Amino acid sequence: MQAKASLHSLKGLRVLITGGLGFIGSNLAHKCIELGAEVTIFDCLDPRSGGNLYNIHSIKDLVRLRYHDILNFDQISQEVTKKDVIVNCAASTSHPFSMKEPWIDLDVNSRGVINLLEAARRFNRDVKFIHIGTSTQLGKLQYSPADEKHPEFPTDIYSANKSVSEKYVLIYSHAYQMRGGVVRLSNVYGPRASIHSPEFTFNNYFIGLALQAKAITVFGDGKQRRNVIYVEDAIAALIHAFQTDRFRGETLFAVGDEHYSVAEIAEATVQHIGSGSVNFVNWPKQRKAVEVGDAIISNQKIKEVLNWSPQYDLKNGLIETKAYYENCLNEYLR
Repeated sequence: MQAKASLHSLKGLRVLITGGLGFIGSNLAHKCIELGAEVTIFDCLDPRSGGNLYNIHSIKDLVRLRYHDILNFDQISQEVTKKDVIVNCAASTSHPFSMKEPWIDLDVNSRGVINLLEAARRFNRDVKFIHIGTSTQLGKLQYSPADEKHPEFPTDIYSANKSVSEKYVLIYSHAYQMRGGVVRLSNVYGPRASIHSPEFTFNNYFIGLALQAKAITVFGDGKQRRNVIYVEDAIAALIHAFQTDRFRGETLFAVGDEHYSVAEIAEATVQHIGSGSVNFVNWPKQRKAVEVGDAIISNQKIKEVLNWSPQYDLKNGLIETKAYYENCLNEYLR
C-alpha cells in the first residue's frame, strides 16, 4: 500500500448522498463525516439496491437520514435546497435483475436521475452534482485499455440505463451551466458491501463466500480480466471531485492501476480472506449472453484532472476488508 493521498477538510460543507445506505454511499458518508461535512442521507432501502442500516450504525447520530425515494420529485426537491454537493449513489444495481424487470431499472436508473437533475436545476442550480457511472456502460471493448472516449455498446439493461443517465448529467451540465460530472467505477470491493448475493458486484460476493469458507464458483475458465478498486480509493476519488473546479461536465474513470483475471481475483480472495476453494463451472446461458470479456480500463485522465491515484493493491484491500467483516459478518448475510 502506498502513502495515502491527503484529502482536505470538508468542514461545514453540506453534502446530500442519495443511496447513502448502500455500499458506496455509506462509505462516502463515513468519510465526509470524518472530514467535517454536514451529511444528509436520502435512501428508500430498496432491497434490490443493497442498502443496509448497519452501514451507518456508528454515525447514525451524526447524519440526517431521510427515508425517501428519488422517484418522488417532491421529496427530492425538498432535500436539494441548501446543499453544496449532491452525490448520486442511488441505483438499482443488479445486472441480472435489470434483464428480468427492465421497467423497474428504467425508472430508478433513468427517471430517478432526471428527477434529481431537474430538482437541482429548479431549486439549487449552483450545487455540485456528482453521478456514479460504471465501466460496464462500454460493453465489449473495441480497444484496450479503454478510456473515456471509448464508444458505448452495453450488453444489459442496467448498463444501458447507466449510460443514458450519465448523458443526462452531461446535458444538464452544459445546457444549464450546472456543475455536474460523472465518476465511473469498476468492480469496487471492501467494507459495507452487499456480500450475500450474486446479484451485486461479483468480487464482493466472492468475499462473502470466502468469509463463510464456502467454495467460490467461477464461470468458464475465468481468464477474462478486470480492474478492481478498493472502496476507500473510490471514495477518495469522489471527494477529490468535490474539491476541484476542474470537475465540471467531465466523465472520469476511477479504477485501479492493476487488472486481474476473474480466476485470480477468486484465488486471491480465498488466500487473503477465507479457507474455501475455487470451482470452475460452465457458463449459464443467460450470463454468457451479457458477458463482455476483458474489461481493462485506463485511469490516466482522472490522475491528470483530480491528481488522484489508487493507494491499495488487491492484497491489502482484501486484508482490510476481512478485518472489517470479522466482527459484524452476520449483519451482511441477511
